[in-house]
Amino acid sequence: MIHYALKCEAGHQFESWFQSASAFDVLAKAGHLSCAVCGSSQVSKAIMAPRVATKAKAAPPEPEQASVPALHNPPTEVEQALSDLRRKVEENSDYVGENFTKEARAMHLGDAPERAIYGEARLDQAKELIEDGVPLVPLPFRPKQKLT
Repeated sequence: MIHYALKCEAGHQFESWFQSASAFDVLAKAGHLSCAVCGSSQVSKAIMAPRVATKAKAAPPEPEQASVPALHNPPTEVEQALSDLRRKVEENSDYVGENFTKEARAMHLGDAPERAIYGEARLDQAKELIEDGVPLVPLPFRPKQKLT
């Protein structure tokens, strides 16, 4: 197992474990990594200090220090608000993925029962839904990819 400090294109920093260095590369190339804060799939390795074991056993870290990684910055108010919004959306809505346009239109036309959904749509698809009077709200984050 290997531990990496990661960052996204928006500058959010987070950490994750991978089976190996090549496992990270395979997952990144396939687009299966996403930012823990905003959902961006543009994730790369951040600079991190190596953890080197020495012969002398060091004293264990204080309990409060042990739970916070050394390179972790506390989330800003905006990052925390986005994280809370994402959690609420994911807990209270059905993820429909790329079927968002079809599902939203079907509910608007009465062909499907109304429910809270979220998913993915291209800009032209979203504009078309809005022009047709389908109520929708763009989310300030990308949905997490569901792996099957």
